[in-house]
Amino acid sequence: MCRGTRGVPRVDDRRVLNGIFWVLRSGAPWRDLPERYGPRTTCYNRFSRWRKAGVWARLMDAISRAHHGEIQMIDSTSIRAHQQAATAKRGGADNCLGRSRGGLTTKIHVVVDAQGLPIRLGLTAGQTHDGQIADRLLDHLGPRIIVLADKAYDADRIRELIQQHGATPNIPPKSNRRWKPCFSKRLYRERNLIERFFSKLKHFRRVATRYDKLAANFLAMIQLASMRLWLRAYESTA
Repeated sequence: MCRGTRGVPRVDDRRVLNGIFWVLRSGAPWRDLPERYGPRTTCYNRFSRWRKAGVWARLMDAISRAHHGEIQMIDSTSIRAHQQAATAKRGGADNCLGRSRGGLTTKIHVVVDAQGLPIRLGLTAGQTHDGQIADRLLDHLGPRIIVLADKAYDADRIRELIQQHGATPNIPPKSNRRWKPCFSKRLYRERNLIERFFSKLKHFRRVATRYDKLAANFLAMIQLASMRLWLRAYESTA
């Protein structure tokens, strides 16, 4: 005689994924997740498990391979951290929380393509200078790419890094520079695309304010929001 399988049936992955996107969009705590998406512990545990397995990072890498690479832009934006994000255990991994003028903040660093869609993402504490993470975000460059950035990236080290990959920096020189590099104001106007990306990114309330204690979870939420913006761009051109 066949015995029935024990335990509760597994919640469908699509249902769980919809629940994760609901939290991302609404910014609500996991405990407020509507029942139609399944148990909140299931949704959170699967989100966390997929993050640890590198699923979100691999999906982001795969979808961003379709980028338009002739012009790329790098910039950052600061995100206020909710008080519950500051309750992580001390002495563990760096959770990218720092004190700046606005209190506890995290800085999101992004490289976008000529359509204003994200290619590379990174996090630092709010008080960290933009140039400190530029090496990691710009290590993918290739020949005939023009990189647009503001004066925060006007450092010889960053310019040399870009040129070593065969790319060309278009960065306004600081006023104290003795030698003024070549700079195109016309191309620089395209930087409005990265500002518009940040505006769209902050429509996702789980990103507009940081609620996650772990930097890895917050970065995963940013990756999910970025993938949604990629899919939205392709839906509009389909």
